[in-house]
Amino acid sequence: MRVTEKGQVTIPKEIRDRLGIGPGSEVDFIASGAGAVLVKIEKSGADPIRNFDDWARRVQGTVDLGGMTTDEYIEWLRGPRDDLDPR
Repeated sequence: MRVTEKGQVTIPKEIRDRLGIGPGSEVDFIASGAGAVLVKIEKSGADPIRNFDDWARRVQGTVDLGGMTTDEYIEWLRGPRDDLDPR
């Protein structure tokens, strides 16, 4: 993305669709060690997220693996390992 003279950026459509961002939505940029994270602001009345660590604490433990074990999930995520003996 390129930043305009007014400091504006265009959020790619794929990201807007994935996060449910539309006209009137509020977003924030949270500074992290590697740059910044875009966060959609929900109007739930919850405390605002101030930094990446705050966001990470809030989402900790919220992933649903659909019954997969951690090893099954890692294999699904990375693909099967070809450097191990298949036994």
